[in-house]
Amino acid sequence: MPSRHRAFLILASLALLAALSIGLALTVGSLHIPLVDVAAALAGREVPDIDVVLELRLPRALAGFACGGLLALAGALMQVLLRNPLADPYVLGISGGAGVGALFAILLGLPVLGIDGLAFVGALGAMFLVFGLAHGDGSWTQTRLLLTGVIVAAGCGALVALMLAIAPEDRLRGMLYWLMGDLAQAAGWLPALLALVVALALAMPFARELNLLARGMLQAQALGVAVHKLRYAIFLLASLATAASVTTAGSIGFVGLVVPHLVRLATGNDQRLLLPASVLAGGVLLVLADTLARTLIAPQQLPVGVLTALIGVPVFLALLSRQPK
Repeated sequence: MPSRHRAFLILASLALLAALSIGLALTVGSLHIPLVDVAAALAGREVPDIDVVLELRLPRALAGFACGGLLALAGALMQVLLRNPLADPYVLGISGGAGVGALFAILLGLPVLGIDGLAFVGALGAMFLVFGLAHGDGSWTQTRLLLTGVIVAAGCGALVALMLAIAPEDRLRGMLYWLMGDLAQAAGWLPALLALVVALALAMPFARELNLLARGMLQAQALGVAVHKLRYAIFLLASLATAASVTTAGSIGFVGLVVPHLVRLATGNDQRLLLPASVLAGGVLLVLADTLARTLIAPQQLPVGVLTALIGVPVFLALLSRQPK
């Protein structure tokens, strides 16, 4: 692991960036609110536009930070689990299952709570389906798990396309925004934030074993790691983190793919530092992207998933160009 001093500096810098990004999200938008008024509102003092800060922007910023952290953590875990640098939180069909559940709820005209509930049920259903099919005769490999996830994701994509084709026009816009990722309705930030804290707390004790697993399954087994139990635990944890994020904000791409790569360049591949740093960096990225989505063509808002893709594609291409030939 990098020296304690360097690790502390990296995490402290990312924590400061997280605070600054949330502060920026509270001040800018279609209505600019001075930072002094934001600080006063957070302190509980009565100021103009206090409702905008406390009831609209703060829950949205906290939900964005939690979802970004969950996606980055899930991406880092999936890349170790599958030993594939292109693995991301959605590779195993979790997002597709959540999409089927959420769009079915929108078709039925259910309220936000019903949409979130069915999205989470769909994500869990896809997770158990992938695990059950990949487990097969009691053993599974990275390739088998990946292929099963791709097939389940394709099936979910077909169901999503079918529902979009038969959806009435008055509900089509909401369905498309959900599929592209949207924090506008993410008022329930507390469950996502709690899920992030619990997921990181559960992942950190496995950091040393994950370092060994990243070197290869046989080497990890030789060094005393219970590889099969560890892989089950990581699969379950990454899937639940993805499900919590997708339920809160819809499908937001590239955060779980790009952020672990960027953090790995700065910190190395030690999971004891990579996991918490990825959580902070993912949260910062999604909060900043959502702030841009709210302000670029204000008062109209863009789906935040569009912004993360526009940011993630050139960044990932730049990362690929830096790889040694």
